[in-house]
Amino acid sequence: MTEPTLLIRGGVVVDGTGAPPVEADVALAGPRIAAVGRRLSVPRGTPEIDARGLLVTPGFVDIHTHYDAQATWSSRLLSSSLHGVTTALLGNCGVGFAPCRPENREMLVALMEGVEDLPEVVLTEGLPWNWESFPDFLDALDAKGYDMDIAAQLPHAALRIHVMGRRGFAREPATEADRAQMARLAREAVAAGALGFSTSRAIAHRTLAGEPTPTLGAAEIELAEIARALGAGWFQVISDFDEPAEEEWARLKRIVALSGRPMTFSLLQRESRPEFWRWLMARVGEANAEGLSIKGQVMGRPVGLMFGWELSQHPFLTRPSFREIAHLPLPARVAALSDPARRARILEEPTEDPALRARLNNWARIYKLTLDYEPPPEASVEAVARATGRRPEEVCYDWMMEEEGRAILNRPLLNYAHGNLDDIREMLTHPHTLLGLGDGGAHVGYICDASAPTHMLTHWARDRARGGRLPVEFVVKRLSLDNARAIGLNDRGRIAPGLKADINLIDFDRLALRRPEMRYDLPAGGKRLVQGAEGYVATLVSGEVVHREGEATGALPGRLVRGQRP
Repeated sequence: MTEPTLLIRGGVVVDGTGAPPVEADVALAGPRIAAVGRRLSVPRGTPEIDARGLLVTPGFVDIHTHYDAQATWSSRLLSSSLHGVTTALLGNCGVGFAPCRPENREMLVALMEGVEDLPEVVLTEGLPWNWESFPDFLDALDAKGYDMDIAAQLPHAALRIHVMGRRGFAREPATEADRAQMARLAREAVAAGALGFSTSRAIAHRTLAGEPTPTLGAAEIELAEIARALGAGWFQVISDFDEPAEEEWARLKRIVALSGRPMTFSLLQRESRPEFWRWLMARVGEANAEGLSIKGQVMGRPVGLMFGWELSQHPFLTRPSFREIAHLPLPARVAALSDPARRARILEEPTEDPALRARLNNWARIYKLTLDYEPPPEASVEAVARATGRRPEEVCYDWMMEEEGRAILNRPLLNYAHGNLDDIREMLTHPHTLLGLGDGGAHVGYICDASAPTHMLTHWARDRARGGRLPVEFVVKRLSLDNARAIGLNDRGRIAPGLKADINLIDFDRLALRRPEMRYDLPAGGKRLVQGAEGYVATLVSGEVVHREGEATGALPGRLVRGQRP
């Protein structure tokens, strides 16, 4: 055994492979795991961590984040690093900031502001723009240390605008010369270390001015030529699969076949089409049986909005009597909202836009935020209003006034069509799915799903009361090895000799989510939701403790990962 630098003694090792937990020691030699076994012998004086009674797991690999901006101005990638994540993949959904010429920066900022809810002033103030090409961007990231490793994908919107300028932003068809240049830059990005390419075909992805994402409806030949040029890495897609879904599926399947690249796509259950995900998974099964690598990327809990007077979204957001005071600091806003006359006006004013009504005023799908994320039907605004003889608007308003106006409500939008998580359990256990979609670094004013790894462990492996649970070793495998292999980082995701010493020590009985809190610590004083956890005794990256009991140690051993790892 290589001379150890640290011994983790007597923990319950859940090694990431799906094997049952076993009691064992884990010896580290610098950034690598040196040995795993019972009662390992190490030289006298070797530092030790007493892990008796603790789970010892691989660090978690988050394959769907949007820390593209945050990683340029901060070394701490909250909230993900508070939840055992030791590797995060940036550049999802086709949006990002490289490549980018100076004259195109405004377009990329507007797109990220609309698609991922990162305010323009935060991006304008925070982004250093010390890059132009995608390799330059990787060099800028590579110059810093982080509290986890990061890896990047080439985003389609940035690539398209870089090559085509305003034509690309306006969704004009790419010419043969445009496509050739995009393909060349895609090869260059992978050679510099990109782990793949991402694109969006989602109608909801728009700037705040309502302009669609530049990649919406991009021609098959454009996507095929870029994907074929990659040579390595994967192809990440978000698509609505709207009618005719068969044509969109066939198009993406042809691209996978032509390029030889594996594909992952966002798989979610919509309220309007609650069984459509099953159709997609049937197509995924057929494709894999034909030898094509396609995986649905799923979330272990509902994807939704958090509502509150302090947050960016809530049921009364567009009503005139609220908009009059929306600019006030929170204490003054709450004081104004406490006025009975204003309350009465807000409650009587309608939400005019039908789409916003469905999103913001579906009283049967609004609950107080509980940290198991599987609230029963009787806990909804509508059910409580009916039981107490009040109007739903009144119940909702009064709930939001609790905790001095800082109370948070939960509005599941996706993955909760039937009011439980049974369908999610099917998605999680399907052989051709991956666990992702936490969106860390995005939607900072009304979503905080970067905490999903902790929820996976607490809810699915320990606490779920409304249906079947999942073995802890299965959950850990989903969070670590499965994702590491999917993006080609085969040097992590398992606790085994020779692999990277990214490790979590978890007090499983004590593991719990903290409530989200609003912080005003982004550039220009921008706000963001941050959610922590109890029970992570320590998180190690490359053999160094970066968090201990939820507190940063100051160590920043995380680095940019360039390219796939054997």
